[in-house]
Amino acid sequence: MNSKSRETHPMATAIILGPAAESYTELPFYSCRVPAGFPSPAQDHMEQALSLDALLEIDAPHTYLVRAQGHSMEGAGIFDGDVLVVSRARDARKGDIVIAAINGDTFVKRYTRQGDQVVLCSENPKYPPRYILEGDELLIWGVVTGSIRRHSHA
Repeated sequence: MNSKSRETHPMATAIILGPAAESYTELPFYSCRVPAGFPSPAQDHMEQALSLDALLEIDAPHTYLVRAQGHSMEGAGIFDGDVLVVSRARDARKGDIVIAAINGDTFVKRYTRQGDQVVLCSENPKYPPRYILEGDELLIWGVVTGSIRRHSHA
């Protein structure tokens, strides 16, 4: 089958959770490394206060949180259920990971071009690239700037 076809195949989809609000909360940041265990959070190891807004580059009201679904972006470190930090203020450049709407369906993909043609690529060899064809409606909704992953199910 021609890889430029409009074949429907499972791709990582995106569920827009909503805009990120500024929190103004600073958390203590400890400079000691944790090779195997947990360090004593002694006051002498505290490096500075760290704002999650600054760390995640929250630029409210232009930053949104989006939940990834699927497995097509695992090679980029984006896994099913991850929360993505998305900037609507940035223009997509070649190589960026974007939230893209193709004919009304929303996806997480790597934005690239082949000549004048836009190609949205997966980061999993099981999923072919999606070529944007004449007649397709493409909207680049935002650029992924980071992700948040839970490691506990509590």
